Amino acid sequence: MHMMKNAVAVLIVAGALVWALDVLQLLSLSVYKEQYMSFALGFTLAVIYLPAEADAQTGRTLGWWAGIIAATAGFLTCGYLAVMYPVLLPTMIVKPVPAIICGTILIPLLVEALRRVAGLTLCLILVTFLIIGVFAHYLPGYLEGRQVSPGRLISYLTIDPNGILGLPLLVTSTIVVSFVVFGNILNVAGGGAFFTDLALAAMGRFRGGTAKIAIAASALFGSVSGSAIANVASTGVITIPMMKKSGYSPSEASAIEASASTGGQLLPPVMGAVAFLMAEFLNVPYAEVALAALIPGLLYYTCLFIQADLLAARNGILALKRAELPRATTVLVKGGHYILPFAVLVTGLFKYNLEAERAVAYATAVTLVLGVFRRYGPSRMTLRGVFTALVVAGTTVADIIVIGACAGAIIGVLNITAVSFGITLQLVSIGESSLFLLLITAAVLSIIMGMGLPTLGVYLLLATLTAPSLVELGLTPISAHMFIFFFGMMSLITPPIAVAAFAAANIGGAPPMKVGWKAVQFSWPAFILPFLFVYSPSLLMIGEPWRIAVAALTAVLGVALISSGLVGYATRRLLGWERVIAALAGACFLLPHDAATYGAWINLAGIPLLAVFALRLIFVREIPGLAADGNTANPV
Repeated sequence: MHMMKNAVAVLIVAGALVWALDVLQLLSLSVYKEQYMSFALGFTLAVIYLPAEADAQTGRTLGWWAGIIAATAGFLTCGYLAVMYPVLLPTMIVKPVPAIICGTILIPLLVEALRRVAGLTLCLILVTFLIIGVFAHYLPGYLEGRQVSPGRLISYLTIDPNGILGLPLLVTSTIVVSFVVFGNILNVAGGGAFFTDLALAAMGRFRGGTAKIAIAASALFGSVSGSAIANVASTGVITIPMMKKSGYSPSEASAIEASASTGGQLLPPVMGAVAFLMAEFLNVPYAEVALAALIPGLLYYTCLFIQADLLAARNGILALKRAELPRATTVLVKGGHYILPFAVLVTGLFKYNLEAERAVAYATAVTLVLGVFRRYGPSRMTLRGVFTALVVAGTTVADIIVIGACAGAIIGVLNITAVSFGITLQLVSIGESSLFLLLITAAVLSIIMGMGLPTLGVYLLLATLTAPSLVELGLTPISAHMFIFFFGMMSLITPPIAVAAFAAANIGGAPPMKVGWKAVQFSWPAFILPFLFVYSPSLLMIGEPWRIAVAALTAVLGVALISSGLVGYATRRLLGWERVIAALAGACFLLPHDAATYGAWINLAGIPLLAVFALRLIFVREIPGLAADGNTANPV
């Protein structure tokens, strides 16, 4: 049974690659995308329900047989939908019985599968929306929807392209699968070790180098992996002990890793695959989304680097010994070929405008070829290693595909009942009195709904529930979607349910809640920037070049000053009032000049505050009782 489960996981990957490379079209086979998605969903349900080897060993006979029955029922139902879809779609209204039977089997299987992969919270959200689908006409006020019979609802969710077989499932079963495969193959080929060593060579010679290594490595890995928790688990086991050994406290080391791992999804070119889903929702080229995320992503990591450096200076954390560091030239000579797959990916996306899944398929093929002829470190790519990577990829994406299918079901309920319009009207009514109040409401809602959920799942929900109301009030669509993306992502490190922070705390042996709040401190720009780029799209690379340049430069200065105030260190330890002055000056510069009527005057108000702060540091080089530990290592 274990071998069967692995084989089905590989079939999920194989199906995605066949679809990405248009193999069916090359064979002159005409297939609806919904037929492909049905097969992908069938394989996914089989992977989730097929019993693990441990079930047989522990004697759970009932659960073992239940898993077999559920896996078989899910696969056969989805297989029937795939084969009969061209017939079922046009006859869905006049002959709904086949669709109703399929949906009656499929929807409960999806609910239980969602509970298994994402926990009870998202499962209850899905069940709530399914109930709303039947009783929408009883909802009060703006939320009142149209009455839909249970049979009509089930057939719609099962067959209609706006239901389970909708955009979220298409993106997760194609683009996301392709990127997860790319990340796994790259890791097996030695790319993960190469990028970690490259970060070590580049950052280890600076003070606090261990933290900077963690930030750089997690940023690189997090962009490809798409999972903050997976990033923490893979890089954190190396970086957190390394940071603790160099002098960072367990809570600081864990929080730095959690923040860096979570923020990887902000960085182009991959952005954890959320960018491609956002591009589909907005119906814009992927390059537009990637450019919009560039300045916020760089500001986020600039802040992390500055805080890690100031902490190192404050606490006397020295650079690593040169004997412990690899030489950058040696690392590049031995593993520089791993940059080529990323070059292929970026060239395909930006120069040739290839579909994301096709571009990453080509990058994966290049990685495989390089892995056969070149290696990094002692390990060499083998067939067994590639097969294991495909199994892990198929098992990993099964969870994401189920979330995509369930998000499609929620979207379908909102569409057929018209409750989505009611939610938009309700939120717009809040925003009519104050756009800022609506943004606060949307931010809190995003964090609450995102607790414990993967970023992709959070974004899918919020893009349906919250983004339309923001657009109705005049926000540019990309600003609205970026806003909910940021806050949905930050739920991973925001207490009380900060799963990425808690995973890092477990590795670092630190109190989970303390790590969560420290991660919030390290990641503070992600809580502020969304409000700024809503009022000033220049931070999203929208507008005249000079405005974008001014907004970016002043934002960097603002981030540096506020970080100094939070850490309590600049060229020396700071007094309380000096920290306040630094934070106020930083806030003045962080605000884009075109974000408010008097934005330019607020920027100018930061100059005298900066002058007071700078003169204080120049003329008062040391304060008795607050002197920092000596540190002769190079700052960065």
